Amino acid sequence: MTSPFTRPALICNTQSGSHDDAVREQIAQLCQTHGTPLVATFALPEGEIPDAAELQLQRIDLLIVWTGDGTINAAATRAAGWGGAILPLPGGTLNLLSKALHGDRPATEIVADALDGKVRRCPIPTIESDGGTAFITIVAGPATRWAEVRETMRQDGLIEASRAAPDALDEMMNAPGVRVGEDGKAYPAVILTPTPMGIHADGILTEGTADVLRHGLAWLSGDFRDGPSEPIVTDATILLESEQPISLEYDGELDEVASPATFRLGTSAVDFIATA
Repeated sequence: MTSPFTRPALICNTQSGSHDDAVREQIAQLCQTHGTPLVATFALPEGEIPDAAELQLQRIDLLIVWTGDGTINAAATRAAGWGGAILPLPGGTLNLLSKALHGDRPATEIVADALDGKVRRCPIPTIESDGGTAFITIVAGPATRWAEVRETMRQDGLIEASRAAPDALDEMMNAPGVRVGEDGKAYPAVILTPTPMGIHADGILTEGTADVLRHGLAWLSGDFRDGPSEPIVTDATILLESEQPISLEYDGELDEVASPATFRLGTSAVDFIATA
């Protein structure tokens, strides 16, 4: 089978805890076997994420991004307007975009399918705001403090994470919550997800000890969206309000915006490859 791509390139992060030299070699070998050897490898953190001009200069038509969601976001943002396509692979902590496009599968299986032409190529819905673009999800509210605990556990271990957990719990239970609109119900966090129909807003629930425990485990062990929640609204524009600046987890990266904050449905300025 002839590959639909001829000049693939790879972005990886050699300092990531998920980086594996053997998997990197397997990805390169798959490209070689399909008659489309890698024309460039952008190895972070020493290297830089290429922009659209660099990708066009090297005539790259497939950008394989084997990193976490935050770096995939940065790569897609810098590639805006480029005529090729991005293939996100699971190379980070949560890998939410890769799972959405490919299911929960190994990187090498995804690359093999892409090079075999078993793909759908199209732009994806995004969330646009003054702070940037989210390609998979935004979590807004004081409960995002759990993301810091998760990162502490990943870098420093369970004991250090247990020391940070009480502060995260206090923020989630006692800090001013986030509302959709001025008169909406306040939640410890609102999860915004881009869909073709609009931005889907869910409010997380902490109405009892069991809910709180489930949220802590969801944040620490995997997908924070696995905790208890309820749907609020789906719309092309979402306005969030709070009595304090709104903490955000933005495709895995932490940020903060002033209240009120507006989030609009958008479309990615670059194509993505899906294999599921």
